[in-house]
Amino acid sequence: MGKTVMYAAVSADGYVGLPDGGIGPLFDWFDSGDVAWNWLGMEMRTAQATADFLRTVYEPEIGAMVVGRYVFDQTNGWDGEAVAGDHVFVVTHEPPTDWEYSAKAPFTFVTDGVASAIAQAREVAGDRVVDIAAGNVGGQALRLGLIDQVVMNVVPVVFGEGRPFFGEPAGEVTLGGPSVVAQGHGVTHLLYDVPRP
Repeated sequence: MGKTVMYAAVSADGYVGLPDGGIGPLFDWFDSGDVAWNWLGMEMRTAQATADFLRTVYEPEIGAMVVGRYVFDQTNGWDGEAVAGDHVFVVTHEPPTDWEYSAKAPFTFVTDGVASAIAQAREVAGDRVVDIAAGNVGGQALRLGLIDQVVMNVVPVVFGEGRPFFGEPAGEVTLGGPSVVAQGHGVTHLLYDVPRP
């Protein structure tokens, strides 16, 4: 079974987005370096340290993603494309009824909780990584003991308010590490293993 990785770019004060859904400069580091390479189908120009870090974290490749309804709505489900892996599992209370891509998109809307979505994603991913979006879904998964690693790509900006990386506060979780730290252009990459009881 592959590992589950909670991943996001995050402001220095711990937010993955602004209150209005904007992301500010959180992904400027995708095009701020001198090394051209392809990651998850995206052409990037990053520091070599960033390329090395991301390749290490996502080997083997991503097999499936788990996101919340907020991310789905903000991206319109990436126009029906799985941007990473073979399938996207969307945790929601109510699936969309009029999404234009529903007939062909490799998306499953999961209404019975985060644990169910991750179990289904693991089935699809096999030995590959399951990528879990930070925020409320990732925070719930972490507190349920379903996350193996937390990846924080810390960008030097302070939002002051927004959507917290770990979702709504709901108790303490101890992380190990960081076991890997890499400095890119405009980003610091941190990886924390999640100790098992």
